[in-house]
Amino acid sequence: MLLPTPADLRAALSRYADAVIEDERRSTPDTVRRREDTAYTLCVMTGVSDVREAVSTADTLLRRGAPAEEAGLTGPVGVVAA
Repeated sequence: MLLPTPADLRAALSRYADAVIEDERRSTPDTVRRREDTAYTLCVMTGVSDVREAVSTADTLLRRGAPAEEAGLTGPVGVVAA
């Protein structure tokens, strides 16, 4: 499993936040798809299957400054329901 860099985690969190804001502001099929896609990407990067857990895991990794493997935060990846 490739471990995300802090810059990649920050970028993924930012894209997800932007997608959520846009979808909440004016939901369309495109904004829903973008929200789902960015949630899935964040889950894959953090090795978890729930987007809320992925955000928490990414935040933890960024605070610790450690790769996911060292932080004990890797796991199986599944489908996300955003």
